[in-house]
Amino acid sequence: MDVAHPPLSLSCSPTSQLVGGQNDWRGKLENTGERVSTFFSFPWLPLLFGKLYQCLKSAFRNISHQGWIRSIRSQKEVLFLHVNDGSSLESLQVVADSSFDSRELAFGSSVEVQGQLVKSPSKKQNVELKAEKIEVVGNCDAKAFPVKYKERHPLEYLRQYPHLRCRTNVLGSVLRVRSEATAAIHSFFKDSGFVHIHTPVITSNDCEGAGELFQVEPSSKIKVPEENFFNIPVFLTVSGQLHLEVMSGAFTQVFTFGPTFRAENSQSRRHLAEFYMVEAEISFLESLQDLMQVMESLFKTTAMTVLSNCPKDVELCHKFIAPGQKDRLEHMLKNNFLVISYTEAVEILKQASQNFTFTPQWGADLHTEHEKYLVKHCGDIPVFVINYPLALKPFYMRDNEDGPQHTVAAVDLLVPGVGELFGGSLREERYHFLEQRLARLGLTEAYQWYLDLRRFGSVPHGGFGMGFERYLQCILGIDNIKDVIPFPRFTHSCLL
Repeated sequence: MDVAHPPLSLSCSPTSQLVGGQNDWRGKLENTGERVSTFFSFPWLPLLFGKLYQCLKSAFRNISHQGWIRSIRSQKEVLFLHVNDGSSLESLQVVADSSFDSRELAFGSSVEVQGQLVKSPSKKQNVELKAEKIEVVGNCDAKAFPVKYKERHPLEYLRQYPHLRCRTNVLGSVLRVRSEATAAIHSFFKDSGFVHIHTPVITSNDCEGAGELFQVEPSSKIKVPEENFFNIPVFLTVSGQLHLEVMSGAFTQVFTFGPTFRAENSQSRRHLAEFYMVEAEISFLESLQDLMQVMESLFKTTAMTVLSNCPKDVELCHKFIAPGQKDRLEHMLKNNFLVISYTEAVEILKQASQNFTFTPQWGADLHTEHEKYLVKHCGDIPVFVINYPLALKPFYMRDNEDGPQHTVAAVDLLVPGVGELFGGSLREERYHFLEQRLARLGLTEAYQWYLDLRRFGSVPHGGFGMGFERYLQCILGIDNIKDVIPFPRFTHSCLL
């Protein structure tokens, strides 16, 4: 749905400062609950961004403001426009006298307005732009424009127009939050001493071993295999993990943040063919507890930054798309995340009064319905599930050597409304364990280079991946993953 832009307000408050010293991710969890409560109880006022903010610093001066018309109101002797430049949810009110021909102005048109920024007599905004000149830069046929003035468009409807939906209030807010979250994630890792690595998009590896790959070939078809462009089959990456593991042999903390691709034949609300992953590897890490602390700190610290820097954009999503999400998010952020083992999770599911489509049993994957139940059972607090059966997980996860059940040091973080958000593990750093497992799987030749990492200066290490779009779903309460990415790609759909 879409909502009308609120008028501009100059009443701004400084954002709260994050707690925790630089280069210490452990310190970032201190006082988290106190900070969350402060944020949600404080009567936050609009924050102003970008070019509009620069205009406001020039109050009572002649300025030029460019943007798109979001509303028009014509009275007998005066014309009111709300012009938005996309830098925030706020629009600048433009006041023009009757000499301007309102017939040339339409919802969606791009304009440049010159005039004087003056104090507004209205309580709805502190300042307004008294127009001396209004130039229509680009006309917009309001009747043909798929986005209608004052209509709340369902998100499903807007997906039909990937080239135009960014002009709506709700997608504008989502994309600003996405931008702020991206910056917050980079800041978290930088402040914690991580080195950013650009991992490749084209690779000969299949990190997950799932076979759900997009193969890359030149547009001109190769006639014989010997003329293959790379001499070997290559694919779009499903994960940057293995490349990060290479780098973790030289840097103690590394991360990457980029697109990943999976040829999953699914149109569910949780899956995309192209999505963004935040991945990290930490050397000299020997416990899942330390790894989980980084994961929890990343989620809470960056979420707090987004809430502090984009209050109006987040509020719009919570109010019109996900009523109650504000309280649910506060509940998540102020409580310590819980930890249960995979074995405990299966027992909880077996004892549930609910009937599941997939019967829970030890050794089987946890399905979405199971993840939802476990989160609800844990009081709608995010929960880490650890120590999965070895047979369920990829070859690189560390063997727990725990007898007949035989588990690996794996961890998934389940969150309300989304299910699995993070996946991680301690990596198998012991050469003979890894060699034996690769031999059993028939992968020794393909992963000889991976064994070399254990031959030359191997160290205990672990890492995780977080789906960025699912992270945004969790913060904003948006049900479908296709509505938190600018151009969604999924089976049978690649518009633009």
